[in-house]
Formats: sequence, structure tokens, C-alpha cells
Amino acid sequence: METQEIINLLSNYTTKERQTTLNKVLDDRTEYISVVLEDIFQTHNASAVLRSCDCFGIQNVNFIENRYSYMENKDVAMGSSQWLSIRRFNQKENNTADAINAMRDAGYRIVATTPHTNDVLIKDLDLKKGKIALFFGSEKPGLSDIVMQNADEFVRIPMYGFTESFNISVSAALCLYELTARLRDSDIDWHLSAHKRTELLALWMKLSARNADGLIKEYEKRNNGKCVIQ
Repeated sequence: METQEIINLLSNYTTKERQTTLNKVLDDRTEYISVVLEDIFQTHNASAVLRSCDCFGIQNVNFIENRYSYMENKDVAMGSSQWLSIRRFNQKENNTADAINAMRDAGYRIVATTPHTNDVLIKDLDLKKGKIALFFGSEKPGLSDIVMQNADEFVRIPMYGFTESFNISVSAALCLYELTARLRDSDIDWHLSAHKRTELLALWMKLSARNADGLIKEYEKRNNGKCVIQ
């Protein structure tokens, strides 16, 4: 079935209130900023980042799994992962270069979140230069040399105490709060494309309707896979 067919079919099995909620969230979703997590060791940290991404309207989260694989902590993630587009880079011993290339191919600037000679404060990062792939590193070592050597820009969060850095999940939340607030106040076209919006709505309708897969199979069986819902 085509995505619009799925939406039309499942709209008969979800409440109007639920459909309104899904569309409201889609109104606020963006792919202009994408989060990339490199070798996050603590599952609660990675899960907390997913939760923040959902709350701030960030749709795309990418995991680089070199030494460590992401395992969801459901008590922390609170179901956020099902509403996000998650991509894993884990086919090689070191997958960081593949992730960087994939982000660049998709039109993203590589922005490393780490103190650096040429860094800027997160509040001063130029949003109008193009889409941002925001890289966060492992808890202790931080971002790898591969990211540092290939980053287009570097950003940091201002700190005024003795501690060297924020927890990774706190750092991500602070960065996303700052960037999404500025993005929504700008004249940048940060909204989802019509195609992506329809694709996500179909997926979210399937997550929202009881026995969605069964309903779709029954529809296809009755109609031999033909589109009859308008």
C-alpha cells in the first residue's frame, strides 16, 4: 500500500483527537538539525538524548557503534525512540568516517560539540549556513580524532565552574534547546518536506491504531492490493 492509502485507511481506526496530535507534532518536527552520537557507553545517557530529541522536535538520530552498541533504557527513553528516525552505523570496526560521509551526502555540516581552538559558543553558531549534524562523543574520551579532523565547525557550551564538561545527555539537551529555539524564531525553512511528513504520518498512524498491520493485510486481501480508498 502507498503511504497515503495507509493514512486514509487507519484514519477510520484512530480518534480525531489522536490525528490532531500527530499532525501537531509533525508541524513542529525538523530534519534541519540531526544528532549523531559516537560510541555512547551508558545506555541511560543515550536514551536520555533520544527523549530530548523527541521533546525538541528533532527527527533524526544517528548512532556510531564502534566499541559500544546502543541498548535502549526504556525507563529513561519513555517510548521516544518509536517516534524518531534512528540510523545505526555499525558495519565496520570503525564506522565514524561512514557516518560523516553519510551526513555530508545528505547536505549536513559536520559540527563537533567540544572545546576547540576555532570553536564558537552554541548561541553564536550560524544556523543560516545550512543543515547541521551535531556530533556528541563518548562519555570519557569525547569525540574521536576522525570527527575532530573532519569537522566543519566546533561549538561549546559556556561553563563557569571547576568541572570540565557537562554530562552528555545534559550537553545535548542544552544544545538542542538553544538551537531549536533560535531556529523556530528564524526565517529558515526548517519544516519537514511534504514527502517526509506523509511518510512519518503513515508510520505514526500504524503505531497509533490497534492491530494496524492486521487491518492493512485485510484491506490488501479484500482489494488485491489495489488502491480504492480516496
